[in-house]
Amino acid sequence: MENATLQKNNSDGEENVAKRRDRHDIIVEILKTAIDGKIKTHIMYKAKLSYAQINEYLALLVSKGFVEPFTVKQRKIRRKLYRTTEKGMRLLANFESMADLWA
Repeated sequence: MENATLQKNNSDGEENVAKRRDRHDIIVEILKTAIDGKIKTHIMYKAKLSYAQINEYLALLVSKGFVEPFTVKQRKIRRKLYRTTEKGMRLLANFESMADLWA
């Protein structure tokens, strides 16, 4: 999996590379976003990932038991959502503890 690069525009409209995120930053964003259950597209946009990247990260997180897929029915339409598991919440808490130690 590739790391993702966040970009922002300066006042002249030129793009500057703001910060290169590592896998841990991306996983934390996915876990935070999926706490209450979200569709893949919402997680993808919130974590600023491509479709291919979100598929890779979700497959990894589901296989490790940090995120679980579930289905809800809304107005006769079934939607697949993803939510952070208890194990994922522990991982998120550990990442945040480590971040506090580095600060």
